[in-house]
Amino acid sequence: MEYINIILLLLLIIVAEVSYLVAVNTKKLLHRKEIRPIFVDTSVLIDGRIIAVAQSGFVGGTLSIPRSVIGELQFLADNADNEKRSRARYGLDVVVELQTMPGVKVEIFQDGSRAEEGVDERLLKLAKKYQGAICTVDYNLNKVAKVEDISVLNVNDLAMSLRMAYLPGEKILLELTGKGQDNHQAVGHLIDGTMVVVEHASGQVGQTVEIEFIRSLQTAAGKMMFAKVIENKKPNKRPNDHHLMGRANRPKRYNN
Repeated sequence: MEYINIILLLLLIIVAEVSYLVAVNTKKLLHRKEIRPIFVDTSVLIDGRIIAVAQSGFVGGTLSIPRSVIGELQFLADNADNEKRSRARYGLDVVVELQTMPGVKVEIFQDGSRAEEGVDERLLKLAKKYQGAICTVDYNLNKVAKVEDISVLNVNDLAMSLRMAYLPGEKILLELTGKGQDNHQAVGHLIDGTMVVVEHASGQVGQTVEIEFIRSLQTAAGKMMFAKVIENKKPNKRPNDHHLMGRANRPKRYNN
């Protein structure tokens, strides 16, 4: 009887350990599925702006750099012309910098050093197989990926969405809603909430005026723009126009 109790106790311990391991592994698998891989294209590494994106913490998954992409950079660095060679070497430097960047997960995905079907086609296959996204600045690859319903992280699109809404020299109508920090300033806001400081416009608070942007300022708190009021100047008449017109309409004198 005691022997049977010992066996039952051992079986219970084994069942408990198996249940624990199954629960832990299931949790790990679910966590892996939530974090989708981001397959990095050659064009992004040559472009280099991925470094700033990664430093800002906007990369929400693991940057998977296929070995075939590294192979393409190596091939260009060894065999291309001077311009492409220098850009390919810079791309390899970007890989090293991403690997040493704290808080950024980077893995070299071992898919072979050469993609016989082409790197773009290899990236599309990897993204489909592992339900990942493609990070690129290549226009054609971006279009093909969208056609095949693959998520794309386009650095060019990100840069365009973060650019200033208006550039220096552009003009708009703006409602001045309050006074600025300096006595001569007034402030208004763009549709996206950007504050616009208008110089020498404190007397026009509450009015909608035409302004011209002169400069912008990017701070840790956000972006701010500075502008000036466009004065509607009436065309100046020449001082002698009225005088000359009067002389032309005078009756002529005739001598008898």
